[in-house]
Amino acid sequence: MQMTAGSVALRKAHRQGWCIVALLFGIAILVSIISAGLGAVTVHPALVVRIVGHHLFAVPQTQDWPNSVDAIVWIARLPRVLMAAAVGATLAACGAALQAIVRNPLAEPYVLGISSGASTGAALAILTPLAAIGGTFALSGFAFGGAVIATVLVLYLGGGGRLNPYRLILAGMAVGYAMSSVTSFLIFASDSPEAGRSVMFWLMGSLAAIHWQTVILSLGVALVSVAALTLASGHLDALAEGDDTAIALGVDPVRTRFGLLILISFAVGVMVAGAGVIGFVGLVVPHLARGLVGPRHWLLIPA
Repeated sequence: MQMTAGSVALRKAHRQGWCIVALLFGIAILVSIISAGLGAVTVHPALVVRIVGHHLFAVPQTQDWPNSVDAIVWIARLPRVLMAAAVGATLAACGAALQAIVRNPLAEPYVLGISSGASTGAALAILTPLAAIGGTFALSGFAFGGAVIATVLVLYLGGGGRLNPYRLILAGMAVGYAMSSVTSFLIFASDSPEAGRSVMFWLMGSLAAIHWQTVILSLGVALVSVAALTLASGHLDALAEGDDTAIALGVDPVRTRFGLLILISFAVGVMVAGAGVIGFVGLVVPHLARGLVGPRHWLLIPA
């Protein structure tokens, strides 16, 4: 009877959790539609939906609104809104995963130096002719490389296979400051003042110069990374309980941690390449989500 009551309560909690996730997803869509209509020129949400439907599905087939309004929504505002959603979702999911991987509630891409490493790689691509070869993909690739280097350094300084959560946070802060100093050196050593100035503004984090090519790449990476972390939720639950518990459950903590950190480094690198360095989201949002759906990552990551 107790087992039956427990299973019923567990199923009920799962249903409630997925209802909350669905509600959050609906709120995100609603906020995105409203945001695309806000600005110096206000556009009604219904018209925003019609403009998006016209461009994506040819519904309605004929355009009965001014070209200026169409350009404001489709070219100027919607890419920024979608990029904000992609960056926010990726950083939040990666922050939740990192907090489980290192078993520290203060862990996030910015605190662990991953974002700083990605910014150093991206700055290297911007301030040299390397970015002109591959465009957006070269920038993302260099950002990913910088994020991986920062992650390897943090893992090495944090204790290698047997991670110490407190030592890892200190290592992340040290690597983050070191990467920031390298980025500053690249800026001041650049022969182009304009390029250095553009990197400085980019490092502050901005959605001002977002284009559809960057949005499509970032949305794809966001969907893949969030889906992959959701599928790895069982491994994250095991790592959050400690290495001994993970081994008892049949999870190799070293290999699992390494694979997840590579995925997180790639996702964070692409987001930093597109929108610059953005902190706070990966730290705070996971804690807010835990208050809504609990600590299990099967619900936490989507939330």
